[in-house]
Amino acid sequence: MLLHLIAGKPSHGYELIKAIEDRTGGTYSPSPGVVYPNLTMLEELGQAEVTEQDGKKLYALTEAGREELRANQAAADAALARMDRAAAARGDGPAPQIVRAMENLRLALRLRLSRGALTQEQVRAVAAALDTAAGAVEEA
Repeated sequence: MLLHLIAGKPSHGYELIKAIEDRTGGTYSPSPGVVYPNLTMLEELGQAEVTEQDGKKLYALTEAGREELRANQAAADAALARMDRAAAARGDGPAPQIVRAMENLRLALRLRLSRGALTQEQVRAVAAALDTAAGAVEEA
C-alpha cells in the first residue's frame, strides 16, 4: 500500500497515514509504529528514496519500487478494494476521524491533569487551547 501511495505522489510519513485513513473513510488509521518502520524497510530495500523537505523525510518511489509494485499490483488492487468497502460500510455515522480526535483530546487532558496541579499560566494556556479548538469547530 505504501508503494502504491508514494507512486502517486512523494509523501511524508504523516501524509501517508492520513491518506490511508481517508481512503478507509476513517475506519482505520495506521500507527506511526507501523508506517515508519515499513518506510525504512522500503528505503533499505532500495524501493523508496528519501529526501529532506522542511526538516521532514519525503519518500519517493525508485525504479525498484515501481517494479515491486507492478509485480504485486493484484495485491495492491485487492487492498484498495477492501479499503473502499470499509469506507462505504461506515455509512452516515459520526466520522471516525472526529471520534478519534475527540478521544485524543480527552486522553491528553486526563493525562495532563493527572500529573498534578496546574499553575495559573498553565490553566490559561489549556483553556485558551480548548477555546481555540471550540471556535475552529464552530466555524467548520
